[in-house]
Amino acid sequence: MKRVFILMAIVMIATHLAAKPKEEARPRVAIETTMGTITVELYNETPLHRDNFLKLVRQHFYDSLLFHRVIDNFMIQAGDPLSKHAAPGQQLGAGSLSYDIEAEIDYPTIAHKRGSLCAAREGDDVNPDYRSSPCQFYIAWGRYHHLDGKYTVYGEVVDGLDVVEKILRVETDRYNRPIADVRILKASVVE
Repeated sequence: MKRVFILMAIVMIATHLAAKPKEEARPRVAIETTMGTITVELYNETPLHRDNFLKLVRQHFYDSLLFHRVIDNFMIQAGDPLSKHAAPGQQLGAGSLSYDIEAEIDYPTIAHKRGSLCAAREGDDVNPDYRSSPCQFYIAWGRYHHLDGKYTVYGEVVDGLDVVEKILRVETDRYNRPIADVRILKASVVE
């Protein structure tokens, strides 16, 4: 009788484990910069942003772009296509592609934290639906409640927070652009 009970318990556990769907692995992207490498993991809970970012990475879109906006103790921002050949001191941040992405805000489940990978976007006055830029992103340095529920958070830094901090500390001009360019050398999907 004891053996039958143990066998039944094993069968029940095996059945439960087999029925439980496997969690899909989160894709990772290595962003090699002039100051070191930042590795981000993309959330499967934000498939539009995840897939768009992966598409641009595979097209080498981010290669040679600048971190064009850096605010100490707040965030670093990149992805403006106009930054690839920008002259020193040129104001950046208005470059984009011909589409935007529907917001995938999942607050409070997914909120800003140190190392969050987030979609930049136009301001509320022209973008009340919080639609995201297809190419510009920022990496947050802290927990910013005023951004939660208004910007799509679609990943997080899993390696290279020290590099993010180094970039945060660079000297910037009045437009928050680093005086000495901080460039993305190459972004690639980690296989």
